[in-house]
Amino acid sequence: MYSQKSAPPGILDRSIGRGKAEINLASFSFLFSEIVQYSHQRVESIPALEQKLADIGKRVGDRVLELLVLRERNAKRETKINGILLFVHTTVWKALFGKPADLLEKDGDLDDTYMISDKDMVVNKYISVKKDDLGSLNCAFFVAGIVEAILVGAHFPARVTAHTVLEKGTTLLIKFNLAAIPPEAQ
Repeated sequence: MYSQKSAPPGILDRSIGRGKAEINLASFSFLFSEIVQYSHQRVESIPALEQKLADIGKRVGDRVLELLVLRERNAKRETKINGILLFVHTTVWKALFGKPADLLEKDGDLDDTYMISDKDMVVNKYISVKKDDLGSLNCAFFVAGIVEAILVGAHFPARVTAHTVLEKGTTLLIKFNLAAIPPEAQ
């Protein structure tokens, strides 16, 4: 008599598990610095480099949204601006950085502008640049691209930019296109 072993499930039959929640910071820093160097060689100015990082971030953000919606939300999508902002502030930030963002706030008088702040943005932490060459480079445009892709993919068109604010660290400024969002979602 022999026992018949079943074949291991194929990759498409496996569940989308949580996997490892952490990645080695040195490995991430090395990989990200190579992305910055690669992008820097293909552009002529700091704004062009920041845009290139945002474009790479958008490609990452599309995949992050798909994965997190399936894993965390059971394929339910947010229908309100506040809901998608909380999803980005907590769920997305925890998946990317291991903790929620430090601050989510609405810009005082403007109904279409919000800010997500993080005092310890890991993409800016280990990047060193020459002051005369790339002194004002803000690598958080990569994260801004991720957030923008998530918002656009969730049907909340927005423009996201990264800014350094002394008291708050790095702030992502989110400006929604309210004309393209139904009134019941606002």
